[in-house]
Amino acid sequence: MKKSNTTTKHATDLVITRTFDVPRELVWKAWTNPSLFKLWWGPKGYHCPYCDIDLKEGGTYLNCMKSPEGLKYWSTGKYTEIKPLEKLVCTDSFADEKGNVVSPNYYDIGEDFPIEMQLTMTLEGADGKTTMVLHHAGFPDEQMKKQAREGWNQSFDKMAAKLKKRTQWS
Repeated sequence: MKKSNTTTKHATDLVITRTFDVPRELVWKAWTNPSLFKLWWGPKGYHCPYCDIDLKEGGTYLNCMKSPEGLKYWSTGKYTEIKPLEKLVCTDSFADEKGNVVSPNYYDIGEDFPIEMQLTMTLEGADGKTTMVLHHAGFPDEQMKKQAREGWNQSFDKMAAKLKKRTQWS
């Protein structure tokens, strides 16, 4: 897997491009199959004890990221565009364990953090490799964007490691 530099379209938008040495069907499954999503979601040291995905336009997701200290961070969103094997677009918000959107202050994230952000994930593939582009829009400042970049890249490192063991994903 090749890691590329992170670039931004706008000051508050995060764009990460990663290339995985697997067909895009497997990267798509990593994003859309709850049991596979749980294998990689969360930065280093975190794990995902819960994930529910209703993969349809207007459908929702709810997942939990658990810290090494045992703190649980829930997030939810609504799928607004789905092009199988090519593109996912959804909203992204903090939530409680029932899936209700909560203020970022619920998790002591900060007053300036938006209630709702947008995620766009696209895939292109050829010759058994997949290039994934993640566009996470709406960070309030460079520091929060930097922290998100680190977290996403650590999650994608975990995804890459799990994709290497792809026989279990067939």
